[in-house]
Amino acid sequence: MGETTYEYKGLVKNIAPAKGKLGILLPGMGAVSSTLIAGVYLIAAGHGKPIGSVTQMSRIRLGKRNQARYPLIKEFVSLAGLDDLVFGGWDIYEENCYQAALDCGVIPKHELELVKDKLEAIKPWPAVFDPAFVKNISGPNQKKTANKMEAAELLMRDMENFKKDNQLDRLVMCWCGSTEVYQDKMNHEAFQTVENLEKALKENLEIIPPSMVYAYAAIRMGVPYANGSPNLSGEIPALVELAAKTGTPIAGKDFKTGQTLMKTVIAPGLKARMLGLRGWFSSNILGNRDGEVLDDPDSFRSKEVTKGSVLESILQDDLYPDLYGNYYHKIRIEYYPPRGDEKEGWDNIDISGWLGQPMQLKVNFLCRDSILAAPVVLDLVLFLDLAKRAGLSGIQEWLSFYFKSPICRPDLKPENDLFIQDQKMRNTLRIIMGEEVIDHSGLDYYEGS
Repeated sequence: MGETTYEYKGLVKNIAPAKGKLGILLPGMGAVSSTLIAGVYLIAAGHGKPIGSVTQMSRIRLGKRNQARYPLIKEFVSLAGLDDLVFGGWDIYEENCYQAALDCGVIPKHELELVKDKLEAIKPWPAVFDPAFVKNISGPNQKKTANKMEAAELLMRDMENFKKDNQLDRLVMCWCGSTEVYQDKMNHEAFQTVENLEKALKENLEIIPPSMVYAYAAIRMGVPYANGSPNLSGEIPALVELAAKTGTPIAGKDFKTGQTLMKTVIAPGLKARMLGLRGWFSSNILGNRDGEVLDDPDSFRSKEVTKGSVLESILQDDLYPDLYGNYYHKIRIEYYPPRGDEKEGWDNIDISGWLGQPMQLKVNFLCRDSILAAPVVLDLVLFLDLAKRAGLSGIQEWLSFYFKSPICRPDLKPENDLFIQDQKMRNTLRIIMGEEVIDHSGLDYYEGS
């Protein structure tokens, strides 16, 4: 056989090695962050397995099926090792990471005791906080600043000190803080250019949320940034522009973990078989801090928008009006303290089949919110660090796999089908490494046979 040529050969990247220590910056040191940090320490010490992490456990097919090339993703691409991760972050509460993990009650105390010293050494820095954006919680560990630009500068100083004190080679930031109140301000003039945004930060413009201040600080310093909440944050035009200027990868938004993960699995199946949808009712109960924050209607609205957006893009009702042109979609999230981090998602799905005859699906997902989110954060920070070392900047749409409301170029519609997202992510890894893109057609196996 002659030498294989690849359509995407020009996109192969010269990827810098993952040498040295990688600092993981986490705004919000509650259930998700403490579960991630404790989990990484436990796994690195041989006390558990990174179940749920694609970077750690998944294999990727290379070449033809009959070549049997299936390396682990972490062996195929250059990723930071778990032993090379150093954690730091901000929170409005002063408790160290061990106490935060105990309070959240996700990982049993006897397991946390195995890494207690490491967890106690991580103490949150004072956070940038605005009660106008998160109404149901408050804490004493907050920065006192004259305006939002000063707040961003203090965050950048924290980041510089963290890097210096721990002799870190690189940094990456992932927002794990609370859901802020909903605001449809993407087109506000302050968010259109870097110049306008910086002016607005100095003038303390009230519509700039804390998560956007963190995003600005990270991107200004060239630190990759992921937004794990539905907040208006790093996706505004000004920060996309700044990311291009500073060579910074960005991704978001809103971690896809429980109920919405199931939607992006089930909806593509219904569409693939051309089964109609008449209605989809989704209800959640949870009792952690996230649930308390979402008990405020304005914060719930932010979550409702991202959770509700997935069906439209998957089902493409404009192309299939007979099947999906008139379905009813309802979403509820209820704060129920006894449940803690053990979230329950209940879905009733009314569908139609041959001759329009009605059928139903019922899904009851008793999940662990932070147990699902922690490996998502791990994958994102490792992949964003890879993107930075590969010279990729701006919106990383190939990481849509991890988000409810993936950000993409303004003239494009986001892709929410989990299986298409997975293929896009894996093909991106193949492309940057100079491997053949896989389309799964398989026709060449049978031609001439």
